Amino acid sequence: MEKPKIYLETTMFSFYYEERQEARYQELRNQTRQVFDLIKAGKFEPFTSAYATDEMDGDPDIEKRENMKGLIRDYGIKLLKDTDEVKRLAALYIQEEAMPEAYPVDAAHIAIAAINGLDFIVSLNFGHIARPWTIERVRRVNSRENYKGVGIYKPAEVLEL
Repeated sequence: MEKPKIYLETTMFSFYYEERQEARYQELRNQTRQVFDLIKAGKFEPFTSAYATDEMDGDPDIEKRENMKGLIRDYGIKLLKDTDEVKRLAALYIQEEAMPEAYPVDAAHIAIAAINGLDFIVSLNFGHIARPWTIERVRRVNSRENYKGVGIYKPAEVLEL
């Protein structure tokens, strides 16, 4: 059986190093680290993109930024290439209101996973990516554009697979 191909959106790298002490943040950090443990154990074939690394570059904490990028190397996460088709599909997500216009990079995260035929995205971006509205609208656009449906999951949901 083939390993599921997963896309790690930027929040997965960020939450790996989450420092806030409130219980909800610690729980999300622990779930994130468990997903990375499953990657290390070979359960998933992991991917990300320059969209994620570019967002990492924007983190003001230089040490955290380097640690996040180190996860890509340490866990054998493959980088997907941006294409004109990714840009076109991301623009459709915005046009179809799956994603707010102010968040083109979030639309691109989903589009690059869909274009590359990945099975699902793992995200802690509950505002724009891992939310029912986005999931349903993306499903409709992908179906119409003849792309495989790409699941969008929170880390806790991935741990249940």
